[in-house]
Amino acid sequence: MDPNANYAFATRAVHAGQSPDPTTGAITTPVYQTSTYAQSSPGVFKEPYDYSRSANPTRTALEANLASLEDGRYGLCFSSGVAAMATVLHTLNPGDHMILGDDVYGGSFRLVDKVFAKHGIDYTTCDLTDADAIDRAATDKTKLVWFETPTNPMLRVADIRAVAERAHARGITVCVDNTFASPVLQRPLALGADIVCHSSTKYIGGHADVVGGALIVNDDGLHEKLRFIQNAAGAVPGPWDCALLLRSTKTLPLRVERHCDNAEKVAAFLEGHKRVRGVIYPGLESHPQRELVRRQMCRAGGMISAHLQGGLEDARKFLEALRLFTIAESLGGVESLVEHPAIMTHASVPKEQREKLGISDTLVRFSVGIEDPADLLADIERALG
Repeated sequence: MDPNANYAFATRAVHAGQSPDPTTGAITTPVYQTSTYAQSSPGVFKEPYDYSRSANPTRTALEANLASLEDGRYGLCFSSGVAAMATVLHTLNPGDHMILGDDVYGGSFRLVDKVFAKHGIDYTTCDLTDADAIDRAATDKTKLVWFETPTNPMLRVADIRAVAERAHARGITVCVDNTFASPVLQRPLALGADIVCHSSTKYIGGHADVVGGALIVNDDGLHEKLRFIQNAAGAVPGPWDCALLLRSTKTLPLRVERHCDNAEKVAAFLEGHKRVRGVIYPGLESHPQRELVRRQMCRAGGMISAHLQGGLEDARKFLEALRLFTIAESLGGVESLVEHPAIMTHASVPKEQREKLGISDTLVRFSVGIEDPADLLADIERALG
């Protein structure tokens, strides 16, 4: 199937980038478990397959599939989400400046602050729910804006179109980490972003059995630059990981719909519980960017953050008492997970910055799975009690 054909999302999820194997007619894209390829003469090979770091047919199918789902022209896949992010950061030169959303995954902050900053990449963190922050933070050396929406873990929502307009007026590239929303709920390229990033470990993978990352772009020159770094740096996924992700994208719209259904029920339940001090979920009327969510996203997603009553020990006891929600990092899988951002995913963020963002000792983050919602609510009720 032509990955750019004008089919509906659910159809492209199943077919984009894939067609029956020409040798055997196999419906499922084969796992090309090979490191290299035969050449008929020195330097003569079946483009682009000369070495599997550069290209692999299973990865080619996945890259075309993900590009189609994000309404993009080009997809590039990596061994992890931070490997994808590092590839974008490698487009910068010493002395360049970037604007980083102030509420991002702790590993993303660590990569910028502890790795690339040492090599001369300057950065400023900004709350990009205010698009005017671009004008205040940008300098003549600013080359990149990187942000998440919804953010991790505070689930704030930035206006992608407004941020892109302000950045592009200054010639700045815009990259949106779309991991929390997935391409089912939000398409940043259509809203003006230049690059979309995913940790495909999360909703795209969806089964907690594969680690991966992806970038999707439309611009030819940007694609060539990122493709060169992908090959040169070599942080690419193996063919089996690509096959697992291709299996997963086929059910992505079905899974995300159920994640949203369940999260709406869990968020409403938490908001009405006396032992919960506050709930952050983009689908609640109490969310400060609720109107923007309605304009920019199809639905509000499967992630919830909540402030519990009490202190750190109360939060710890609650987490340990849960049975269906497993204490674990990561998110977006069919199973429900829960974590404590200050201790787990965002421990690398300085304490004063966590406190400024609202990442308190009583904040817990839920990744709501696809189990029966009544069982999930009963699990939370029992643990809160």
